[in-house]
Amino acid sequence: MTDLEEKLSRVLSGAAHGAPQAPDGLLAAVKTRHRRRRARSTAVTAAAAVVTVAGGVGVVVNGLGVAAEPRPAVSATGEAGPPVNKVPPPVWKVWPQAVHKIPARLPDGRTYYPQLLLDDRTLLVMTGVGDGKRQYLWSYDLGTGRPRRIAEIPPAKGSAIFADGVAAGGGHIVWWASHKEKGGLRVARIWTVPVAGGRPRRVTDVPLGNVMKEGHIRDLTVTGSDVVFAYEKGGVYRVPLNGGSPRPVKGAERHHILNWPWVGVHRGKAIFREVLNVETGERNEAAVKAGEEVRCGVERCWGIDVRYKTVKIDKVRDSSGKEITCGDRPCPKTTRSRTVLRGFVRDRDGSHEHDLPKAFREGNEAGLERFFQTSLLGAGNRLFVALYDAGTGRSADLGIRPDGTRGMAMPDSGSDRLLAYTVGDEMYVLDLATIK
Repeated sequence: MTDLEEKLSRVLSGAAHGAPQAPDGLLAAVKTRHRRRRARSTAVTAAAAVVTVAGGVGVVVNGLGVAAEPRPAVSATGEAGPPVNKVPPPVWKVWPQAVHKIPARLPDGRTYYPQLLLDDRTLLVMTGVGDGKRQYLWSYDLGTGRPRRIAEIPPAKGSAIFADGVAAGGGHIVWWASHKEKGGLRVARIWTVPVAGGRPRRVTDVPLGNVMKEGHIRDLTVTGSDVVFAYEKGGVYRVPLNGGSPRPVKGAERHHILNWPWVGVHRGKAIFREVLNVETGERNEAAVKAGEEVRCGVERCWGIDVRYKTVKIDKVRDSSGKEITCGDRPCPKTTRSRTVLRGFVRDRDGSHEHDLPKAFREGNEAGLERFFQTSLLGAGNRLFVALYDAGTGRSADLGIRPDGTRGMAMPDSGSDRLLAYTVGDEMYVLDLATIK
């Protein structure tokens, strides 16, 4: 970290109060929990932001050194704020076949966390997350409301990372947990248990290097008699479910798993632009235009069209107006202003392109490569969160309000069909695969 970055980090708290403010409860309502990456509740870390003075105009600079265009704050009367939007119909009216409303706790009062859909009517959930208690996997029948305990998850040792990356296939459930024996190296221990239930069995230990720099493992997938996974830094491996040593997947040494057997690379601002089918050898490179930041699935890409320009900075100041010094080096005289022109979705070959709603949040994942979360302000500065279907152009209100949800588990892969979140005492379980 440079001297300037350290100083900017130290003034983060004060500077955040000087930045344009969102309505009360906005951030709490749009916090998302990525289901497959983290099975437990996690805090959302905000990007570092400071207010600088650029020719007398306030500019909000994020932790990457990119500035957003100045925006007016929302006044107490709402006069200088964002436009008021019409709330779409509720999701259970737009797509009734996709929505299951179930109690947000199991019959014995336990809080549970949805992981994935085992089939059209069975939800895989986890209990004991984040509260220091023993963790269990359960199947939950969406028709009868009856849970069935599958297995207790063996406790992790020497780490705060518990069961993560839960996946299922071929009658098996797999997950991994960080593990470190005294005096040994840290590993990601992969476990498996039959969907029918039983005692979890260790599959293998995956060596981990410096996890702060290289990350853990992710994207566990069951394929036939194997488990496949990727390192966060890149590199796809497979290991037999009945045990053995991980072996690299040929041709995927730098890749990540998109939707098996499709793997791809993360290159700059184009995620999965280049993909490879490791079973057939087929390759595909998506059409991407200059200035676009995209994420692609197997069939479609979505993203934003961005323009940058250089903005002069006369002085760097914190929120109280005090000038920030930069040690023995001169403070920067310019920064980059970033303007998002539009969001879009299109097929990988560039065809069938159309704009996404203005409320599209950059960085959003897309369920089944077509469903996007959008966050808008309705009457009275009340936030609502909608689901937009890029296939039909329809939107539905998810029912989430600032005072009515503890979080939501949005799809974080183009292949995910599950969207689950709580509203009050109810859990909403959406099966996106049922929406035609």
